[in-house]
Amino acid sequence: MNLICFLNHGSPSLDASRKTVDDYMKGGVDIVETDFPAEDPYLDGENIKIRMAEALAKCSDYDKYMENIELILKEQPGIHLYILIYELTVMKIGIEKFVQFMKKNNLEEIILVGVEYPHVREALMKAGLKLSAFIQYHLPDDQIELAKKTNGFIYLQATPADKLHSVYQDLKSIIHYLRHDCGLKNKINCGIGIHTLEKVAMVRDAGADGAFIGSQVMGLHGQSEALQKKVAEIRKVAHPR
Repeated sequence: MNLICFLNHGSPSLDASRKTVDDYMKGGVDIVETDFPAEDPYLDGENIKIRMAEALAKCSDYDKYMENIELILKEQPGIHLYILIYELTVMKIGIEKFVQFMKKNNLEEIILVGVEYPHVREALMKAGLKLSAFIQYHLPDDQIELAKKTNGFIYLQATPADKLHSVYQDLKSIIHYLRHDCGLKNKINCGIGIHTLEKVAMVRDAGADGAFIGSQVMGLHGQSEALQKKVAEIRKVAHPR
């Protein structure tokens, strides 16, 4: 199972972000999820909102974020990146400019946040970029239908919030349902609530293709030795021998 670790790009600085990526890679991360900080990150938690605001306070020029990602790609040959970006941020950068940036750097996998501006998703998919689709734990029908139309991976909520499906109530049965009953061939990566090694093992045993890790590592950014050690510890669970 792939270990996917989150980077709040630009927090506390662009240079520090590249150092965090280096620590991730030395610890054994398979995929780094990095964001373009949003002015209104309405779907993110308070911790990420604070970090995005900090990043934008330091640098609000999205060209600099694109340049920094290009530096990351040069410094870390072979790195696998997921790009998280809000619809409004794509529109602020410019859809065509953002597509050109992605294609120039051989990037294609996007976690696009928002459903208010469907033309953004349509344009990015038409350009050949791969967009993920989010499915909550209780399996809303409209989210499953959107997932059937996407060309990227499925971002599946790993732990329940306040709702459960009437039949499929554990992660393993949910993944089986999506793959076998709904016919989804996309990779399924799970995130949200994977706060412990036990949760990582649960996601792995449920048959997921990847696990998004945020809180387990984000508090260690800037502490190279501790961060690398923690990532290596999580990797052992994600990749058992």
